[in-house]
Amino acid sequence: MIHVSRLDLGHFVRPAEEYGGAHARVEPAFAYLVRHPVGTVLFDTGMGEGSPETDAHYRIARRSLTVPPAEVDAIVNCHLHFDHIGGNQRFPAAPAFVQRRELATARAGSYTIDGLLPGVAWTEIDGEHELAPGVRIVPTPGHVDGHQSLVLDHGDRVTVLAGQAYDTAGEFGTPYRPWLDRLAALADGRPARVLFAHDHALWEGVLPPPG
Repeated sequence: MIHVSRLDLGHFVRPAEEYGGAHARVEPAFAYLVRHPVGTVLFDTGMGEGSPETDAHYRIARRSLTVPPAEVDAIVNCHLHFDHIGGNQRFPAAPAFVQRRELATARAGSYTIDGLLPGVAWTEIDGEHELAPGVRIVPTPGHVDGHQSLVLDHGDRVTVLAGQAYDTAGEFGTPYRPWLDRLAALADGRPARVLFAHDHALWEGVLPPPG
């Protein structure tokens, strides 16, 4: 049995010009704890510190990540912007799975808070990767090229931890992105629940079949 818990790690204020809206909006920062019979996976780790300019720009309010390091067997970050990797360094023994091109982009600079990258057991992958039976990393590029999501197969249904594949549940599926067909193939007609990094709402339904 796979169990998912959402962790509220605070919020920030996204300026209107960054998402094309009329006004700034408050966005939560969620992580997800996935408990599986063979181990525990932490999907994202919250907002990182180390840049006063970033804190001022986004008016950040953080909540502590209280999961004990000994309880986490692996980390999956949807991507490496500061608001998704802030707690990685608390888990130096846990492999942190990331798309190879995403880590290369982050290490090149001007992408995230650079001080959040050392001291993490980065584990580079290319494309899909099965962490355990029913726990699969799937590339979902769009927000950034190296974005990835986590697909959980419960048997009778699937859960997709979509990170920032889309900003909100209301936007899910629009615009169309080819990896939506892959998610539909994995769901194989079963109900799906899609959870996001920056939205309290979720998307529920049956993903349309490929084609």
